[in-house]
Amino acid sequence: MTDAPPTDIDLAIGGMTCAACSARIEKKLNRLDGVTATVNLATEKAKISYANADITPQTLIDTITKLGYTAEATIQPPPDPARGAGNGAISHDDAAAATDTVTPTASSPAPGTPIAQRLSVSALLTVPVILLAMIPALQFDNWQWLSLTLAAPVVVWGGLPFHRAAWTNARHGAATMDTLVSLGTLAAFGWSLWALFLGDAGMPGMRHGFTFVTERGGASSTIYLEVASGVVTFILVGRCLEARARRSAGAALRALLELGAKDVALLAADGTEVRVPADRLAPGDRFVVRPGEKIATDGTVVEGVSAVDASVLTGESVPVDVAVGSAVTGATVNAGGRLVVEATRVGADTRLAQMARLVEDAQTGKAQVQRLADRVSAVFVPVVVAIALGTLVVRLLATGDTTAAFSSAVAVLIIACPCALGLATPTALMVGTGRGAQLGILIKGPEVLEATRAVDTVVLDKTGTVTTGRMALIAVHAVEGVDEKELLRLAGAVEHASEHPVARAVAAGAADRAGELPAVEGFDSVPGLGVRGTVEGRAVLVGRERLLVDAGIELPPAVTAARQTAEAEGGTAVTVAWDGVARGVLAVADTVKETSARAVADLRSLGLTPMLLTGDNRAAALAAARAVGIDPGDVIAEVLPQDKVEVIRRLRAEGRGVAMVGDGVNDAAALATADLGLAMGTGTDAAIEAGDLTLVRGDLRVAADAIRLSRRTLATIKGNLCWAFGYNVAALPLAAAGLLNPMIAGAAMAFSSVFVVTNSLRLRRFI
Repeated sequence: MTDAPPTDIDLAIGGMTCAACSARIEKKLNRLDGVTATVNLATEKAKISYANADITPQTLIDTITKLGYTAEATIQPPPDPARGAGNGAISHDDAAAATDTVTPTASSPAPGTPIAQRLSVSALLTVPVILLAMIPALQFDNWQWLSLTLAAPVVVWGGLPFHRAAWTNARHGAATMDTLVSLGTLAAFGWSLWALFLGDAGMPGMRHGFTFVTERGGASSTIYLEVASGVVTFILVGRCLEARARRSAGAALRALLELGAKDVALLAADGTEVRVPADRLAPGDRFVVRPGEKIATDGTVVEGVSAVDASVLTGESVPVDVAVGSAVTGATVNAGGRLVVEATRVGADTRLAQMARLVEDAQTGKAQVQRLADRVSAVFVPVVVAIALGTLVVRLLATGDTTAAFSSAVAVLIIACPCALGLATPTALMVGTGRGAQLGILIKGPEVLEATRAVDTVVLDKTGTVTTGRMALIAVHAVEGVDEKELLRLAGAVEHASEHPVARAVAAGAADRAGELPAVEGFDSVPGLGVRGTVEGRAVLVGRERLLVDAGIELPPAVTAARQTAEAEGGTAVTVAWDGVARGVLAVADTVKETSARAVADLRSLGLTPMLLTGDNRAAALAAARAVGIDPGDVIAEVLPQDKVEVIRRLRAEGRGVAMVGDGVNDAAALATADLGLAMGTGTDAAIEAGDLTLVRGDLRVAADAIRLSRRTLATIKGNLCWAFGYNVAALPLAAAGLLNPMIAGAAMAFSSVFVVTNSLRLRRFI
């Protein structure tokens, strides 16, 4: 064996019908050297990582097929550049191959799968069988032979998927839900055949009634044709409803994958436009986006001004203004003027592809509570078979009533099918993560849901998270006798020539408030202090107080007071002088986002304590905290980037469950260290990679929504599992005691699975 770098692969699994199936495959794969696998029943996928050079995808597929299931790779190798799709983009043909490889199974009807047809025919034949058995008034001479004629195709043909799967599993020494269904229906049908042909049940005048409990009486005159056909039909109904609900649960992901543009107007070197498939774009290509068209891939605007509707990705309904230099995201819609965009990321590297990958990875994973359910399911079926045999023997010995003993044993087999256990977690995950994607919340995996339960403290990075991350002019203090507009015009003119963030904020604010700025001559930058130049014949200085002091300019008390006020409010003070006289102070600060105060209130309503963590000075931190409603005692300021991790560790050591919200490279380590990391999607790739939850749009309110959705999804999973476990725990003793007719048991089992899936679908209404 030769070690190799870890390789990831997704396989579509066909033939799984219950949690015992997925647990069996998962166990077998994980026994292979260097292989780590997670098998999901609802998505019918196996997510596998292997670090063994002797393991190949075919090895994994062969391992699964030897167990009696089918397997195919869902992600094909990258296309050959010679085929015209260099740059890593997946062509339409390749995408179709990658998304169309799921093998139809009895549990997930697809085009060509006969389960819907089986259900229609079985239901048509089963209804009269049940009515004849339940209503004695409808029974006529030889009615039982008509029932046999109608029930036989249902049991043999309608139940064929269960019998085939049970036989395949039996050949491999395994038992699943299909084993229970097949054994139960065939036992009831076989008993009926014996009673009809060898017993007294075939007599022309035979009559019997229907009860909700197991019947007692002469074994040779009792038939269970309504049980055999009814159970098959009820379970087929359950399978169809499950499949429909599971398709609905995955609709958000499918919609996400289909959001991208299909073709694009590629801009040639001579300025002409050529319409090509969007997957042919390469980084550096320029393409045209007209009003109403989707942006084909991530890029930078190089020509034009417009507004972009990003609601499909962020959930934010307000269009975002873009101009030359603005970054745009693929799949968003150009809502305004004509744009020319230069592609920066294509194919699997785009934000849309990353979002889809995060959602699918989350849906494929398993929460710890589901792993417990899988372990139970793996041994549950053999135990149920043993209980059914024990019920048959014990009741036969205790009562001598063969009919009641047999009926109870069949009811045990049917009622105990663990299908609901297998669907409890993955269906809720599919719906919850899909809904999250629609709202601009990306959940990395099921373990994230469990982390939200223990969180009681939310640490918020200040810059770019609570604040906009951009400096802005917030106040103007002109000394007496100086016109405020004149102060802005002259200061803004000099600062306009500088690239410093504070200078850009002053220039932008001055242009907004004072109009067009005059030209500057003799511009000079003094590192660390400020700038100077001549504007309209006046020698202007703009910067720190020391710049003026070094120039021999006296600072009046009004200027000093204005500087102290600006700094006390968390701003940066910029002093302005011309012609050797100090004229005023401009206050510049990183402004708090309009939604941050509401976001902090929302976090408090969830029982969380918000804290502010920043490398800025304490005055700036306290000013931001006051603006959003964070207590001064919960502000941690002047923290170096490398020390943020230590702050998170200290809080955790105090026994707190810590969530961290950040957006910068310097937040990545802290996000990874926290119990729950929430990365702002408007931040750096490093932060997004380190976070457990990604908030696609830069609105802090989404942090509270993300935690609420995670908690709601986890609560739904737990509710599903409680129902599934409780249902089996309560129903098994009833069936063993003869208090459940086998047909009612079959209907209840089918209802249990449908209930779990339907309960999960309620998450689609989360707002």
